[in-house]
Amino acid sequence: MDGAAGIPCIGTCPARPQFAYVDNSTGQLNPYLELAVQYGWANSMFQTNQGPSFPAHQFIFGATSAPSLVDDHAGTFSSENMLGKGIGAGCIAPSNRKVQLIDSNGVESPTKRIFPCFEHNTVADLLQPRNITWRYYSSGADSIWTAPNAIRHICVPSSGNCIGADWNANVDLTPVDVLTDIGACNLRQVTWVIPTGQNSDHAGINTGGGPAWVASIVNALGTSWSSSGHQCDYWGNNSNDATAVFIVWDDWGGWYDHKPPTALPPPEGNYQLGFRVPLIAVSAYTPVQFVDNNRNDFGSIVRFIEHNFGIPEGALTFADARASTNLTSFFDLRMPARPFTMINAQVGAQFFLNDKTPPTDPDDD
Repeated sequence: MDGAAGIPCIGTCPARPQFAYVDNSTGQLNPYLELAVQYGWANSMFQTNQGPSFPAHQFIFGATSAPSLVDDHAGTFSSENMLGKGIGAGCIAPSNRKVQLIDSNGVESPTKRIFPCFEHNTVADLLQPRNITWRYYSSGADSIWTAPNAIRHICVPSSGNCIGADWNANVDLTPVDVLTDIGACNLRQVTWVIPTGQNSDHAGINTGGGPAWVASIVNALGTSWSSSGHQCDYWGNNSNDATAVFIVWDDWGGWYDHKPPTALPPPEGNYQLGFRVPLIAVSAYTPVQFVDNNRNDFGSIVRFIEHNFGIPEGALTFADARASTNLTSFFDLRMPARPFTMINAQVGAQFFLNDKTPPTDPDDD
């Protein structure tokens, strides 16, 4: 945000070298564009933290990337992806893997690196005492995108594996199972769906399948009830219940954005908030072409879950308490449920259900 976008390039340079964009000549982005036009778009959705994927997914699942409640309240957070040789994250990472901490002064000291196994409450810990079901779909037990692997009481590490009861009951390491579960009327009440690397939008490693992957999930929800015999109604055509879908990206990927993030008050402000990321909200009760200009962040999603299930907003006392919104602006429950219209994509659910390609790592660092 310091004028780097205006620094001239010296020598033989492409036009506007500081910027890049996705070529949509093949239409691969059209599902995202169609969803944003048909439903809701957050114009000021900020990543809660200023770091990459590992801490970002901790915020999405647990509203903090701090190792503990005390650390969160002191403004100390895990701030980077893994350090050290090899691969792996969370409580089942190799012993030499560390994660960088950032303190309340914004300092990342080499002496402040710890093993990435944390202990604090998460959204899941708010849900289970209330008998609210949850599931976390992700493609690798030790992935930096599999947030529950870094929470000791969920993972319960043993010999390089997570063996905890909550892990075994609620973490699914085959993301495409979400399509099977929707079709079988077996979707949990709260779900996190994390793509494989090839079906993500991570720059440089994806195959362009992300938009179609997202469309396949939305289409499965939208057509979960029909006269052909499906018994569940996740969309809300014929019941008082409807599914709220939040499509969000875990970090800004290092790309330029012209809108400066708001720094929160101390002690969290040296790491929160990060840059803007897209957010699309989809439901039968989301008005057409709705644009929300409120300042939202990952804590807003947690607040929505709390609000929706009658949990006091801010109950974790982390980013859910620091967020200023709960995303309820995207839903007008006074309007009749909107009938679902299929989202067009280059491939559909059957492509993903039948794809036997081994999942790629979700990140390259």
